[in-house]
Amino acid sequence: MSKRNKKPLPLLRGIDITDIAAEGKAIAKVDEMVVFVPFAVPGDVIDLQITKKRRNYAEARIVDFVRYSEERCSAVCEHFGVCGGCKWQILPYDKQLQYKQQQVADNLTRIGKVDLPPIRDIIGSDKEYFYRNKLEFTFSNRKWLSNATDIPDDSTDSTLRSGLGFHIPKMFDKVLDINKCWLQDDISNSIRNEIRRYAFEHGLEFFDLRHHTGFLRTLMIRTASTGELMVVVVFFYDDPMAREALMQHIADTFPQITSLLYVINAKANDTIADQKIELFAGKDHIVETMEDLRFKVGAKSFYQTNSEQAYKLYDTVRTLAGITPDMLVYDLYTGTGTIANFIARSAREVIGIEYVPEAIDDARENSKANGIVNTRFFAGDMKDILTESFIDRYGRPDVVVTDPPRAGMHDDVVKTIMAAAPRRVVYVSCNPATQARDLMLFDSSYRVAEVQPVDMFPQTHHVENVVLLERR
Repeated sequence: MSKRNKKPLPLLRGIDITDIAAEGKAIAKVDEMVVFVPFAVPGDVIDLQITKKRRNYAEARIVDFVRYSEERCSAVCEHFGVCGGCKWQILPYDKQLQYKQQQVADNLTRIGKVDLPPIRDIIGSDKEYFYRNKLEFTFSNRKWLSNATDIPDDSTDSTLRSGLGFHIPKMFDKVLDINKCWLQDDISNSIRNEIRRYAFEHGLEFFDLRHHTGFLRTLMIRTASTGELMVVVVFFYDDPMAREALMQHIADTFPQITSLLYVINAKANDTIADQKIELFAGKDHIVETMEDLRFKVGAKSFYQTNSEQAYKLYDTVRTLAGITPDMLVYDLYTGTGTIANFIARSAREVIGIEYVPEAIDDARENSKANGIVNTRFFAGDMKDILTESFIDRYGRPDVVVTDPPRAGMHDDVVKTIMAAAPRRVVYVSCNPATQARDLMLFDSSYRVAEVQPVDMFPQTHHVENVVLLERR
């Protein structure tokens, strides 16, 4: 039985881009249908090829530009348009901030449907590039090739097919070989490129993401405002001679590395949260500072990836929380206790809760290292720990600070907070859409008193948002 021929998707000419949408895409409207287009900006007039069509929307790619928008600027990165990150490099930074502010307002209005005060102007980043303190790269024996026909099928030269960089969007086994990334201090580029060069020279096998074979798996590089530098090399299996030689080469070539670590990860997934971290040279951590506080950051630790903006974010939280010395504060999803320790000196006591036990160990150590004695930390699933019995035992909070993952908070957690009836809730979110959903749950007992967006990730569509809730 022959397959029915599919109707070809249309080519549309001279289409106006009118607005910015979610995930860094732009919007066009064609015959009352919304069309989502990557790598376009409002004001562009373009020819579009529809790639997916549904009843209420379509997706398209740019075929040609009829006219460029006056808002458009040139991308600085050679990998722009292929790499999945930094999709807003073609927007001047002031326009990026404008659209991020709009994104927060749209999500809180359309999804949250709660009464809002005037939204404060977004807090921009002083650094538009080289602001990240952590990047993770993948070794792959199937790098993304813009023109695969340039390589003979019978070629045995692995350097032509292997790469070290970022995953191509929607392709789990394809990696874009990165020459220069503009997100982290340039030492990161030097280290990554030298490790790749050494691996090619010595015939080290890059990971096969389909069949789970190969020696070199992933690479993590962390930098700190203190100048400390961490490198973590992840191997799929152990070859002591090859591993030792590579790690010693890294140590000799980059003496500025203060924490050189490795992991043997033979699992099906790349996460090292459940793996043993081995120390090769230096310390097992690096140190970040904020005001007069020092924070230990290990290979598994969560720390905001834009250190300078993290300070502005936490200072905003502290200000909106209005903490006084008689108050008990709960810090939910505390991570390594950065916010908890940052606000502890203003409070009677701060209780932090986090799912990852190693993060809680770091939080306790950070309190100890900073001479902070009024914090307590608990590890476990938030909905299982934060219960009425827990609150009865440790006290009803005057203020709750919550900074959940992108998925937002579990309904049970929201209900427990509302039952505890703190005076104020400060909700920090990296996803205004799920934050808006949670605000609806709070609305019966709490009103939105302040909204403060913070840009943690220039050149991307991502935005952090802080909302102050006050008990009605």
